[in-house]
Amino acid sequence: MFKVNDNYQKLPGSYLFSTIARKVSEYQTAHPDKTLIRLGIGDVTQPLAPAIIGALHGAVDEMGDAATFRGYAPDLGYEFLRNAIAENDYRSRGCEISADEIFVSDGAKSDSGNIQEIFSVDNRIAVCDPVYPVYVDSNVMAGRTGTYDPASEVWSDVIYMPCTKENGFVPEFPKETPDMIYLCLPNNPTGTTLTKAQLQEWVDYANRVGAVIIYDGAYEAYISENDVAHTIYECEGAKTCAIELKSFSKNAGFTGVRLGYTVVPKELKCGDVSLHAMWARRHGTKFNGAPYIVQRAGEAVYSEAGKAQLAEQIAYYMKNAAAIRNGLTEAGFETFGGVNAPYIWLKTPDQMTSWEFFDYLLETANVVGTPGSGFGPSGEGYFRLTAFGTYENTLAALERIKKL
Repeated sequence: MFKVNDNYQKLPGSYLFSTIARKVSEYQTAHPDKTLIRLGIGDVTQPLAPAIIGALHGAVDEMGDAATFRGYAPDLGYEFLRNAIAENDYRSRGCEISADEIFVSDGAKSDSGNIQEIFSVDNRIAVCDPVYPVYVDSNVMAGRTGTYDPASEVWSDVIYMPCTKENGFVPEFPKETPDMIYLCLPNNPTGTTLTKAQLQEWVDYANRVGAVIIYDGAYEAYISENDVAHTIYECEGAKTCAIELKSFSKNAGFTGVRLGYTVVPKELKCGDVSLHAMWARRHGTKFNGAPYIVQRAGEAVYSEAGKAQLAEQIAYYMKNAAAIRNGLTEAGFETFGGVNAPYIWLKTPDQMTSWEFFDYLLETANVVGTPGSGFGPSGEGYFRLTAFGTYENTLAALERIKKL
């Protein structure tokens, strides 16, 4: 008789955002007269920029002409996109990342879950706490996390790096030595980040202990402070210890279009084994490439028109972030983030748990957010709101919250 991967049975409950969707659906069914404002999931609301739409239309027309039709994409991605990424995201910042070190994919979520496949199952992972749940869950599925303790909500073989108010939501070097370190900066869910000098310390640490950093830079476009790195490769020595994941979802509104990329430098090795070669083998075997029309749309992100239009969209969302942060502060909430990221992290009032506040906000204000405990045990007592709604809905949600 066939057998299943028992590691899946270890996962507690359902995926965080699936649980939220179920609870919201149940509430709407019971209260069809209520109008909900959703500031929970980090999904964009502004339409694709005109430069991107133009590129999509042009690529679709090409696909309808035998002379310009494209079939399978190259394993790594089309050169026109990888060259644009290398020039604009790296060389323009003084980072020597070549186009053939860039692997185009259908998004950073896929890559963040898949990247663990090239590492041994007995590697110890270290994660910030709270953190994006995909990092831990994908390692659970691989059998790398040990056993789960429902009381403490921690895995026995995971090294947690608490990010709390007391340490400024900045991870500290763990007492145990990890093999793989997940860093998401600017951070989801706290909206906070590290300075370049602090990030350099992590690069130095990883090189010193022989660890690899899985660096998720999905929110890089929202950085506003000058002393925050836009890529980990701004740090000296990062090419020998870091893999970087990037997404077009939040900087260009591609949540429904799907496009991202991963950088694996050729210098990154385990002994004599090249991680670049391993990821290339995995990528070529299990992925048939992002669609041509989507990659052309990605190229348009780096056009002069695309850059200008997307800067306006990012400013729009960060205007929402400032409104949420300032409005909540005026209402007496303790807030964090919202400066270098489109997320606001707030302390739940009146000693409420994260899920109690979720239910209270849903039922009393008809506003949907995300309970902090869903991101890890240190997220208990906190709550995340996203700035990705419309400006009008954002202001309306704040008015509802202020009346609580």
